Amino acid sequence: MPMYRESSIRSVLKTVSWRLFATLTTVAIVYAFTAKLNIALAIGGIEMVLKLVLYYLHERGWNYIHLGRKEIEPKVLWLTGLSGSGKSTIGEKLYNDLKGKGFKVEYLDGDRVRDIFPNTGFSKEERDRHVKRIGFLASMLEKNGVIVVASFISPYEESRQFVRSLCNNFVEIHLSTPLEECIKRDVKGLYARAIKGELRNFTGINDPYEEPLNPEIRIDTTNISVSEAVRKISKFV
Repeated sequence: MPMYRESSIRSVLKTVSWRLFATLTTVAIVYAFTAKLNIALAIGGIEMVLKLVLYYLHERGWNYIHLGRKEIEPKVLWLTGLSGSGKSTIGEKLYNDLKGKGFKVEYLDGDRVRDIFPNTGFSKEERDRHVKRIGFLASMLEKNGVIVVASFISPYEESRQFVRSLCNNFVEIHLSTPLEECIKRDVKGLYARAIKGELRNFTGINDPYEEPLNPEIRIDTTNISVSEAVRKISKFV
């Protein structure tokens, strides 16, 4: 959840609104028993002033009591998998769901980030530098209380482990959708071009994908809906 503490003005407004309601109730009860409006108003006024002060002190005091308060630790939710495995679709929905629940969250997507860094290549060295760069950014966001959803092919184990080492709470989510299924979903025709030799360094065809050895979550999206995949991740988080 967003990190905040109750401001003094908010406590004052809550105090006043509650006491107005409660005092009207007191006045009504006293008047019902005495049938004297002046006595009812006098008792209500005294009670209102005293309980305004007491409630305010009580409300502010609870800011220093941690009993029952659960801290939501920020995490880096790192989705990795072949092109077409569902990373962007699941990542975006996960981001929107977390944001809708009031969490501080940012979404980093491979395609969108490459638009900002257009000279980023696809060789192993360039991919590693790119993933490490994004991993550093994700770790900085996490350290500042932000949940990060990151969707990157990130095909090499060494660079993923480097990102893990930077983060306090790194959750590796391997979308283990088989290559054959990813090829079926290839609406951009990238796999077809890679198979023909028109694209070099294309992960899964002419460049390796090193599957995570021990991911926190592993999901095959072949026969699972986006919503169900997001529910599994959210439940773990």
